[in-house]
Amino acid sequence: MIDSTNLIEENEIDIQEIKHKEIKNERYLVDNKLIVNSDKGNLLDELKRCLSECEKFYFSVAFINFSGLQLLLDSFKDLEERGIKGKILTSTYLYFTDPNALERIKKFSNIDLKIFVADKENGFHTKAYIFENKDDYKIIIGSSNITQRALKSNMEWNVQAVSKKEDSFTKDVIEEYIKLWNSEHSNEVDRNFLDSYGDFIKKLKSEEKSKKIEFDDYKLITPNSMQKRAIENLNRLRESGETKALVIAATGTGKTYMSAFDVINYKPNKLLFLVHREEILNTAEKTFKKLVKNKKVTTGLITGSKKNFKADYIFSTIQSMNNCLDEFKRDHFDYIVVDEAHHSSSDTYKKVMDYFRPKFVLGMTATPERCDTENIFDIYDNNVALEVRLREALELELVIPFHYFGITDIEDVDLSDIKADDISEISKRLQVNKRVDFIIEKMDFYGYDGLKLKCLGFCVNIEHAKYMANEFNIRGIKSIYLSSDNKPEERQKVINRLENDEDELEVIFTVDIFNEGVDIPSVNTVLMLRPTNSPIVFIQQLGRGLRKYQDKSFLTVLDFIGNHNKAFLIALALNGSRYYDKDSLKVAVATQFSNIPGCTNIQMDRISQERILEQLNTENFNSMKYLKEEYLEFKKMNSGKVPYLMMDYEKYDGAPNPLKFLNKEKTYLGFVAKIEKDEALDKLLENEVFSKILKELTDKLPVKRIYEFSIIKYLIQHEEIDFNKAKREILKYIDNVDDESIEHALNTLNQNYYDSAQLKNYVRCFDYKDGILSTTWDFKKIIQNKKYKIYIEDVLNYGIVLYEKSFENKYYGNPFLKLYEQYQMVDAALLSNYTKIHSSFRGSGLITNGKEYFLFVDLHKDEDIKESINYKDKFIGQNYFQWQTPNNTAQNSERGKNIIDNRIRGINLHIFVRKYKEIDGVVQQYIYIGKGDTVEYNGERPITVKIKLQNKMPVSLYTEFIKKV
Repeated sequence: MIDSTNLIEENEIDIQEIKHKEIKNERYLVDNKLIVNSDKGNLLDELKRCLSECEKFYFSVAFINFSGLQLLLDSFKDLEERGIKGKILTSTYLYFTDPNALERIKKFSNIDLKIFVADKENGFHTKAYIFENKDDYKIIIGSSNITQRALKSNMEWNVQAVSKKEDSFTKDVIEEYIKLWNSEHSNEVDRNFLDSYGDFIKKLKSEEKSKKIEFDDYKLITPNSMQKRAIENLNRLRESGETKALVIAATGTGKTYMSAFDVINYKPNKLLFLVHREEILNTAEKTFKKLVKNKKVTTGLITGSKKNFKADYIFSTIQSMNNCLDEFKRDHFDYIVVDEAHHSSSDTYKKVMDYFRPKFVLGMTATPERCDTENIFDIYDNNVALEVRLREALELELVIPFHYFGITDIEDVDLSDIKADDISEISKRLQVNKRVDFIIEKMDFYGYDGLKLKCLGFCVNIEHAKYMANEFNIRGIKSIYLSSDNKPEERQKVINRLENDEDELEVIFTVDIFNEGVDIPSVNTVLMLRPTNSPIVFIQQLGRGLRKYQDKSFLTVLDFIGNHNKAFLIALALNGSRYYDKDSLKVAVATQFSNIPGCTNIQMDRISQERILEQLNTENFNSMKYLKEEYLEFKKMNSGKVPYLMMDYEKYDGAPNPLKFLNKEKTYLGFVAKIEKDEALDKLLENEVFSKILKELTDKLPVKRIYEFSIIKYLIQHEEIDFNKAKREILKYIDNVDDESIEHALNTLNQNYYDSAQLKNYVRCFDYKDGILSTTWDFKKIIQNKKYKIYIEDVLNYGIVLYEKSFENKYYGNPFLKLYEQYQMVDAALLSNYTKIHSSFRGSGLITNGKEYFLFVDLHKDEDIKESINYKDKFIGQNYFQWQTPNNTAQNSERGKNIIDNRIRGINLHIFVRKYKEIDGVVQQYIYIGKGDTVEYNGERPITVKIKLQNKMPVSLYTEFIKKV
């Protein structure tokens, strides 16, 4: 029994002293601030910070659920180890407090827990967090309960006040807390209460489910942002004459709904929806029926047992359609949807696709890497209407958030001297009983979301999986292992057991994650039990638990990080971008990936964090050794096949960026030839014309405007293009384009702006005369040869896909600059329609094109001494930037006046910033932070100006620029 007088006794003397003390110039709020969940921070960060500093703490919150509590467990554990005590008061109000959360809090020896039993007359809705420090109290009062959304992503207002211990405000808060703690409604949370409350909540939820009325037939269903974007892109492709498109999006992100919305938009008379597995059919038909019920169309199935040939919209397995093609004319269907489109290269799919002549085909897949025999992008004419990978899916809340905990593995497991491909030895060293106990201890500590543990554990090999399953069973946790050796029906049977709340099975240990059909929506825990050697594998493992599921609000991910020399690859995977540098990764790790969207939370313990930062410091991402290892690891992921094309990397979420390989060779093909020692490729590259064309196109990557590549792609199939046709091709990819830029693009392709070295090193591919851009004989000769054409097309397709990912379909005007995108100095010439030699845009911190002034700034002037900063060029908060003009700029010169009075004179100051000029020997790109206006200036030759940014810097980018790690 908790002695409810303890708190009174601890505070009574102080309160009496406060009551009788004369306080002159009393201050209620020494320091205060508003805490909201935004890119600046969130309440979770503030609570963790306050807990780490306090001497005692007192919480009074109406609701506590496990999704929020789990995020505070490490903080509470740290306080327990340091002997810092606390009290938590919560309530039964609206029965929202989670019994599992109460159970977990009770396990902490340093925390007293009470619960306010609310009734009709006595509600409880407080949200107060009180931290007692040596000289003062930090008190946070506002709107947030302890839930993951309240702590991280909801629109919440919480005010933090720092108040002296003798202040009236402190006295009032403490007295009110004591009153609540000692209220007759505040009960001790003992075993009896936990059992009775837990049973009541289970019964309540059961009754709610049984009484739930299904409103699906009545509610209006509208496309989400992802689906709207897909439909817009599909419309644009169709308007430009395209007949095929591919959508890539993670499982559970709403692809079927998206296809239904597009079908409604397209209004075909006859639709065919093809699937690989029969169990998907009913769900797909139900979705379409729900959305097209008022559209006067009929739906029907074609399966082994059902043959509804006369329906307007037919849903069929590929096997069944193969057996009844004779029932349909070739032009019977206007629109065909291919679900699980990665199967499109198989013979069964090809037979159906070759037979029908629809007006449009939409392919949908979550796993483009599974298209083994042919490139899936080629099958759909390289038209990627939409690509939603993990990070964007999290931002759009298309999948559930995950709580990732990076845990330092036990010292008994030493992987420091093992090569990543020595699977047998790694497995042997991981099979340690003490490690099993440690894993279970951490599983017990962090818990999971749901009534039953439903866990996937990813192991090194079958022996490791067998061992883990056996050891878990010995310890009373019902487990089993699965691998590709198990037949599909065996796997499904085990999966069904795991998903069944009444079955004892709690954990499946598995090895290979590429098995078709291993989709377990209810999984609530993922164990990473093997060293991470590939960001691709890591993301695929993580994705297994992210599908939305009833009563599941988050996924728990426990990653046991050992001392193997590739631990830093975890950072690459979690950072969610293939376009990274060492410094940005270090900042991400040091800030616990604070820019991760939504309720997802990533935290690593101190040792893991330091270990990864140390590896990032010593690893050279641009060394030939590292690039070769990265390439070979990707090749292994690519089923051991040589990735001859850059588009091969687009098949995998988390794949390396092939443009990195260009730091060592002039073209990607040249890099592959060198690594593979491929004589056939060497021979291809001996063709000087082909080699020069490939080099010229490669030098344009990554493209920063789509105009040139869209025109060249058209000229692969046609001999000439005029202005109007060029405009139409460009509008396949963006919403708008100005005539001046089209003309500039045509002249760029005519090599009008090349310097003498470029003219010497490149081949003239196009000739622009009398408003017509035509292909030259050299270009025709190369693209007529399939051996060469495939690689020319690959550069074009990769450039376009990469562009669409970065820029989407938006028009950015002239200059064609996107905020916070990466640029080289010479890009400014192209993107501002500069009509002189473009390579002159280099070597200076200030380059001009008419009224467009481009400021290029290195924050760290000496790349060899990272601590050396030129403090003249620096950020002054998120809204201002201080910059020094070139040394010869005088205030009374025309250029000086244009900079000083830029707004009056109509001069646009475009600011590009990079932290370091070089990292690991590779020149870094600049980040465009937008336009700015001079508000202050002083000095002469150079002038120091203070520029107000037109766009406030995002916190994550600002932090990356100013933070030293």
